Amino acid sequence: SKKSKMDFVTVGTEFVNHYYQTFDTNRAGLSNLYTADSMLTWEDEQFKGVESIMEKIGSLSFQKIQHQVFRMDFQPSIGGSILVSSTGQLLMDEDSNGIPFAQSFVLNQANGAWYVHNDIFRLNIMA
Repeated sequence: SKKSKMDFVTVGTEFVNHYYQTFDTNRAGLSNLYTADSMLTWEDEQFKGVESIMEKIGSLSFQKIQHQVFRMDFQPSIGGSILVSSTGQLLMDEDSNGIPFAQSFVLNQANGAWYVHNDIFRLNIMA
């Protein structure tokens, strides 16, 4: 139905905007979006659970970061979850040349709140 389509697109869009705004302004605030069941794949490394994920995110070396999102795609997925795909570029510190990135999430609900169950991040660097 049109309503359910609208719902997953709305939830996905609001999530992506909130995630990158929080990442860019207060990385520690992302801890509310992960649970003990969450998994992050960052380039070729995997992290499970809030502490491990936040340790990785906190260890990233830039002082200043800006995500510019060019495209977002959403699909309703199994068990009421939502698959989210975003692409864009990262501007780090004072560098004006953006680095292309792709990130995918599976959002799931627990106790009425959405959280990140799966998170895969990849810089699109030809190397």
